[in-house]
Amino acid sequence: MTDTREITVPRVTVEAAVDLDTARRFWKLYIETFGEMSVRAVARQVLHEDEFMAEMLDPRVHKYLAWDENGEAIAMATLTNHLETVPWISPEYFAFHYPEHTARNAVYYLGFILVSTGSRRLRLFTQMIGQVSALLAERGAVCAWDVCGYNNEVLGLAGAIETLLAHDIGEVDVEVIDTQTYYRAFAVNPHKLPEMRRGSPEESKLGSST
Repeated sequence: MTDTREITVPRVTVEAAVDLDTARRFWKLYIETFGEMSVRAVARQVLHEDEFMAEMLDPRVHKYLAWDENGEAIAMATLTNHLETVPWISPEYFAFHYPEHTARNAVYYLGFILVSTGSRRLRLFTQMIGQVSALLAERGAVCAWDVCGYNNEVLGLAGAIETLLAHDIGEVDVEVIDTQTYYRAFAVNPHKLPEMRRGSPEESKLGSST
């Protein structure tokens, strides 16, 4: 049987800060959604609670919120042009490579996009990217974001974001600007290590008491 119920399109607002109740609710959703990344990626992908709450209350980090018909926030994206609020990137890099955009305060960083599980059928990820795209197009801005190997190779997140930006903006130039490769090593079949030299007889005599 086909579900003919009308789907209400959520409204989206941009907030400088959210109240503590909303922040706590989204912290719970954030951990439920991204918590597994702590064992899937070498670089830390998950904010600590104090970091998350600080972002929620920091007016320099804009929160794009989607609200359902009951007035409840059901999705969030974070975006900032105050790059000093993103501890894992170098603002100096962007100032050096994009001086004109930096002078206009038009370099942005996309933090995360979070959609509550029960609302994913509403295509809120697409809607959030659309809101960000509108701002970038209006300001002629540069926007950066990072995607770990798992989200890229398994979920195809980078490709999805590029497709949505191109759909909303038109012609868009997306390129990889840096990579961080992590290595590990362990002994497979180690050679028998010689005993550490304890010192020559002369050294032993010099070290002995009379």
